Amino acid sequence: MPNRSTDPLFQLIKSLEKSEKRNFKLYATRNTASDDLKIIQLFDALDKMDTYDEGILLKKNESIKKQQLSNLKAHLYKQLLSSLRLITDESNIDIQLHEQMDYARILYNKGLYLQSLKVLDKLKEQAKVKNQFTYLQQALFFEKNIEALHITRSIQNRADQLSKEADEVNDTLSLVSQLSNLALQLYSWYINHGHARNEQEANEVENFFVQKLGDKAGKCKSFFEKLFLYQSYCWNAFIRQDFLQYYRYTQKWVNIFEEEPYMIAIESGHYIKGMHNLMGSHFDLANHQKLKETLDKFDLFCDSDIVKSSINNSIQCFVYRTISVFNKHFLEGSFSEGIELIPEIEAKLKEYEIYLDRHRILVFYYKIACLYFGSGNYEKAIDYLNKIINWKMDLRSDLQCYSRLLHLIAHYELGNEKILDHLIKSVYRFMAKMQTLSVVEEEIFKFLRNSFHLSVRTIKPELEKLLLKLKHHQNNRFETRAFIYLDIISWIESKLENIPVQEVLKKKFSNKRNYS
Repeated sequence: MPNRSTDPLFQLIKSLEKSEKRNFKLYATRNTASDDLKIIQLFDALDKMDTYDEGILLKKNESIKKQQLSNLKAHLYKQLLSSLRLITDESNIDIQLHEQMDYARILYNKGLYLQSLKVLDKLKEQAKVKNQFTYLQQALFFEKNIEALHITRSIQNRADQLSKEADEVNDTLSLVSQLSNLALQLYSWYINHGHARNEQEANEVENFFVQKLGDKAGKCKSFFEKLFLYQSYCWNAFIRQDFLQYYRYTQKWVNIFEEEPYMIAIESGHYIKGMHNLMGSHFDLANHQKLKETLDKFDLFCDSDIVKSSINNSIQCFVYRTISVFNKHFLEGSFSEGIELIPEIEAKLKEYEIYLDRHRILVFYYKIACLYFGSGNYEKAIDYLNKIINWKMDLRSDLQCYSRLLHLIAHYELGNEKILDHLIKSVYRFMAKMQTLSVVEEEIFKFLRNSFHLSVRTIKPELEKLLLKLKHHQNNRFETRAFIYLDIISWIESKLENIPVQEVLKKKFSNKRNYS
């Protein structure tokens, strides 16, 4: 994937739909009959560019001087946002409440205090119903100012009532802030480190979680309090690879939206993320039926107006739906069928490239590489793994490690003896340096280091020994990540049975369905 431009103005223009571009030009030329405004010229020039290049921009638009460019870009950026604000969906609760607050201030500035208070009462009621406590806090602060500065005689015992309301809102916001901090810190730990690699790391995460959570769980009553509480439990369990608890709290996360369905439109991002984690928990627990049911439900949501009316929701739904579709193919062993989706997925990646963060792109590359590996196309798997290995970054060290390990095994499958010794040493050094070498990985390395020199007759007993050793560690939660990122047991079984990996997984999937 090419480097994405980080110029904010260019990114904003490229995100616009045709109707939004048309609206901007009408807005920008509202006070003039000339279409030669410099910001319009700059807009058109940037709109035609595939990637941002300031040198080419100035060369093709000589009327725009370099010393003017910075101010012109800032002015154009502001004008674009103003034009978008005029056509923004008025059903958005944030915009509705912000508008009510503006009306209240306008009325106050006109000296119409009682009318201003009536608007604030309406705002407060709407904010309470929709769980918008930050707006409720602002309304209460403004209301207290009016009562303190003017004799309104609006209601008896107003001071006590307002003080009580303000204290309750402040307590709620304080608890929400503490829980959201905890959820964010745990999620950040995972993004930077992946899963806990040993008992020490798991204990460190658990102790941090328990210390920060304290007695807050019993105080959670409002929507956002429960949302961030469940997210905190979710990330804590996921990092420690307690996948049963991870499932329980992702289900609670989704359930609170189903209990208050109007919140799905208000906090779509959190709902989408919750569904993603719920589907991920079903994959981690190898619960194919639950994954399929939840994916079908998510598909219906992806076709809703809530998603179609928002580019952000559309992108997130594409990302998380695709990952779950990949995971479904992994559980079924239908790698070849999954490969058929790759051209369409890559087209979407290209379409959304200015929006997608590096972490998501890496996950896609690894999933695609696994599809190719499982189908027996090791060359294509290596191509995608190289994209990860050669991408210099500091995120997801676990993905970097397992990409190198899968890359090594793919070369082993291809019989690339000349580079195998070098790769084994290189990958071993990398993983040892990252302090991520597990017992399972040690066993894999021992086998790979010795087996290339074994004959066909003698390699089978060695594979059988390796299989027994790995199965012994299969239920160790700190070795789980090795089996999630790379189903090494199915690979060994495929070598013993002399059939493709996907055939082994299809047999397992079929047997599991027949048994259930």
